Amino acid sequence: MARHCASLRVCDALDLLGVRAMTKDSSVSMTTDPVHPARADVTTPAESAGRAGSNAGRRVTIRVALVIVLTGVAAVMVARCAQRDAAVRPGQPGMTAAHAGCPAGQRDCLPEVNYIDTTGAAYPRDSLVGKVVLVNFWATWCAPCEKEIPDLSKAYQKYKSQGVVFLGIMIDDPDSQKLLNFQSDHDMSYPVVRANRDVMASYDNPDAYPTTLIYDRSGKQVYKHLGQVRPSELDSLLATLAAKN
Repeated sequence: MARHCASLRVCDALDLLGVRAMTKDSSVSMTTDPVHPARADVTTPAESAGRAGSNAGRRVTIRVALVIVLTGVAAVMVARCAQRDAAVRPGQPGMTAAHAGCPAGQRDCLPEVNYIDTTGAAYPRDSLVGKVVLVNFWATWCAPCEKEIPDLSKAYQKYKSQGVVFLGIMIDDPDSQKLLNFQSDHDMSYPVVRANRDVMASYDNPDAYPTTLIYDRSGKQVYKHLGQVRPSELDSLLATLAAKN
């Protein structure tokens, strides 16, 4: 009998019941009388016939018991298989957004870290659940970063009302006034977060700038780009992600 998923072996079940499986051609002695020395000279036809009939009856009884036991074990195996196969798997009907989401700590998921921008606004990880999140690592001394800021600001203004969050993680440390001047000179409209040890470690300490990552509403990373982003590519991706609720 094929066994696909049962954890209880048939032979183990039989042993628990004190019954040993027999092959078709084997015989089992169920004699419970005390063992006596063999005496071939006193065996009579009547005794032989009686013993044969008794043994045959016992064999029939054992086979019936085996059928009953095996039927019961098979029923248990089928029930367990049915329970296993009824479990919901990713991609199957019945899978909810919570099941299919990004588990905490999984690679390529939005890190479990909190952010505070330069105005004092907090962005705890829980507040980003269900949102499209763009994270951009940059520095004020980085020329490619400066060039892409107007494009990022334009995209932010277009999609911020559609559940899209931008976080500009600044890796250098200008004073507040210098930063305000820089933001004004470059029409920088999205939030700026000063990098700290926790934030950098959560993103494996990126060392190329600018680096842009985008996460979908489930928290899964769907885009990573080193260097200046392409405005048309960014707009197309954000439009697609924002439309998915």
